[in-house]
Amino acid sequence: MSLLCILFTGLAILIAFILVLFVVQRLVTTPLPIIKRHKKEQRYFDPVIVSDAEFPSIEEEPSLDLSVIIPAFNEEKRLPIMLDECLEFLEEKSKESSFTYEVIVVSDGSSDGTISVALQYSERHTTDKFRVMELIENRGKGGAVRMGMLSARGRHLLFADADGATKFSDYGKLDVTLRDITKNWQEDAIVIGSRAHLEEEAIASRSLFRTFLMYGFHFLVWLFAVRSVRDTQCGFKLLTRPAARKLFNILHVERWAFDVELLYIAERLNIPIREVAVNWKEIEGSKLTPFWSWLQMGVDLFLIWFRYTIGAWRVDLKPHSN
Repeated sequence: MSLLCILFTGLAILIAFILVLFVVQRLVTTPLPIIKRHKKEQRYFDPVIVSDAEFPSIEEEPSLDLSVIIPAFNEEKRLPIMLDECLEFLEEKSKESSFTYEVIVVSDGSSDGTISVALQYSERHTTDKFRVMELIENRGKGGAVRMGMLSARGRHLLFADADGATKFSDYGKLDVTLRDITKNWQEDAIVIGSRAHLEEEAIASRSLFRTFLMYGFHFLVWLFAVRSVRDTQCGFKLLTRPAARKLFNILHVERWAFDVELLYIAERLNIPIREVAVNWKEIEGSKLTPFWSWLQMGVDLFLIWFRYTIGAWRVDLKPHSN
């Protein structure tokens, strides 16, 4: 009898917890995100003419081929290496054809010299090709990427990590795949860089604990959110402008798990997603702390699933015609 009593008590507590969570989530969340933007974040500084200018909107017609969004939080040391490689590739590509581009570095409330470093590139390449967005407070990587995306001019939009872990020239592989699955930039599509092919090598160099965390995270992603993608977290993703406009306007999560929600929404909307293997290497100075960051992401994964399931967060389920 005591065992049966314990089981019933445990079940009652679980049901009560779910009911309380249901009520709380319906009360404290909105179906669509409330995107706040300070006036200063709507403008960028032009160091050549020493004046501010207003960022455009993703709702406007595009005026160039590619926008590269780089979220950066206290990245003054790692950012120059990534930018040198990125800009060298883009400049060479622009010489070979009519290809046009812009780079937007989004400083996510940085307290070091990130903005100063980025403005040096803006002065060197002009704001027609390089712009710096300064967020007043730290929003998280997802929030920084969103702000850059909503201010971009490109037909295609790529976000890439500031640490340069992915070889930037792999953009070419993503671009080829994107063009294979779309007729033009006006169709919805996402192509993401993937490190899944490097998993065995990563396991060999990682501790048993970090390997356990990695597999646990992959299982939770599959269980609660995304099932068509093996590597959701690689910070190298290319989107068409309509896909970026849809997804980043309804994305809620602003921290590490934003990639998962982004792909979860894309799956719900039947937006085509492709994975492409990219070169990747681990760079020192990661902002992730293995246990606590992954625990936070695990909680976020459950809440993403729970909030969409109970209707606290909503997404248009009408499939897009592509």
